[in-house]
Amino acid sequence: MTTPPFDPTRPVPAVPTAPAVPTAPAASTAPVPAASRPAATRRAPHVTAPPSSPYPPASSPYPSAAPAPAEPAESAGPAESAGPAESAGPAVPRQKEARRGPVRDRYFDLLRAVALFRVVLYHLMGWAWLPVVFPSIGVMFALAGNLMARSLKRPAVQVVRGRMRRLLPPLWLLGVVGVTGMVLQGWGPNEDGHPGWWWFHLVYWILPLSDPPFAESVPGIHGILGEDWAAELGGPLWYIRAYLWYVLLSPVLLRALRALPWLTILAPLALSAAFQFGYLNLPGERFPSALTDFSTFGACWILGMAHQEGVLKRLPRYVVPSVAPVIAALGLWYAFREGFRTGYDLDSIPFAQAVWSFATVLLLLHVSPSWTEWPRRLRRWDRLITLLNSRAVTIYLWHNVCILIAATLWDQLWGFDVLYENVPWLLESPWPVLAMAWLLIGSCIVWFGWMEDVAAKRRPQLWPDGGKRPAPKRPGTRAAHRS
Repeated sequence: MTTPPFDPTRPVPAVPTAPAVPTAPAASTAPVPAASRPAATRRAPHVTAPPSSPYPPASSPYPSAAPAPAEPAESAGPAESAGPAESAGPAVPRQKEARRGPVRDRYFDLLRAVALFRVVLYHLMGWAWLPVVFPSIGVMFALAGNLMARSLKRPAVQVVRGRMRRLLPPLWLLGVVGVTGMVLQGWGPNEDGHPGWWWFHLVYWILPLSDPPFAESVPGIHGILGEDWAAELGGPLWYIRAYLWYVLLSPVLLRALRALPWLTILAPLALSAAFQFGYLNLPGERFPSALTDFSTFGACWILGMAHQEGVLKRLPRYVVPSVAPVIAALGLWYAFREGFRTGYDLDSIPFAQAVWSFATVLLLLHVSPSWTEWPRRLRRWDRLITLLNSRAVTIYLWHNVCILIAATLWDQLWGFDVLYENVPWLLESPWPVLAMAWLLIGSCIVWFGWMEDVAAKRRPQLWPDGGKRPAPKRPGTRAAHRS
């Protein structure tokens, strides 16, 4: 006799000699109580993603640059839903993957950490070849642009507001300390020639659409803080202003990138060339300065967005290694043509800076191994790199002042005849100053870095190097103590 196919809707006939055994349906649609759901479907801990500061940003510094602020987990979209073959299997792995959120790209973390270290080294040493070996600012802007493009999968207004929330509070903390110190040392409304302009420009410390003002010359603190400390404090602020404008323009840039990819990528380079060769001259100082910075590093920001959008992956693998060195050679040739040297390096030649940074970033993004875990040789540096990424904005904003304090303190040793007569080479060496500067930067991380956590709505930490943290209490623990 042939057994009829099983029909889950057909009621099971009652058997008089034994209780009926209920047959489970093939797919139950009844909701599962929250208390009985498997652990894999519970909400996973928040995963942070890489000025920006504005030197970020640490992304940016000189975001950005700044680690870029943490990103909320992205929900799985229609393209990520399971297909027919996957839907027949268990749903727990898919739910766990959807809840996990974006994974940090350790390759990008390494680039950001190297960029920050290079910025500090360059601002102390002043070696012209350092920006050639590693163009830190272009790299930090590219990393921030990549993160921004990933974030814009969510509503643009929400993303821009979140970026501003994470970028501005560290700047406000710097302003509270710096502006208060400048005012106490005599800086006031008469500095700009008219009190109204002074008060108006102070607004840029709150919303840096233009460069925040600072005192040109204040007394300082003898033996501790040099007379030009206000200028050193204000030096990195251009990065915050540029980072903010990139963030505000990113929704438009992303639309343009999707419509006309390479025209959008190359447009900032064309604008930089127009400034450099005199085809475009604008009156004033603030607007031309902002537009020059945008044209210098805009291509790097958009390259980061293009990498996230997959534009670079659509190129044949041989194109970037073949073309990027030629572009880099063009930028370097123009730099030497303009008199490239120490004291007149890439920072003084915006077009050469733009071309060289573009080519270098293009190669670095082309290589991009996308590490989800550290290679064995780099695991020992995990905590240091994590710390630099977690406090990129703080490091970038305060490092100039730390360098100045370290140099001023070290110069006091010339007053000791024993040192002057026996080890003058040590007093002339910049390496002890570099070590002291990083110690002071570490102290700034402790004193001021918590603001980055507050801005990102995280629990403040004094030293966020990814070390061991106390295990969170389970929900049932407190209830057990109360019983």
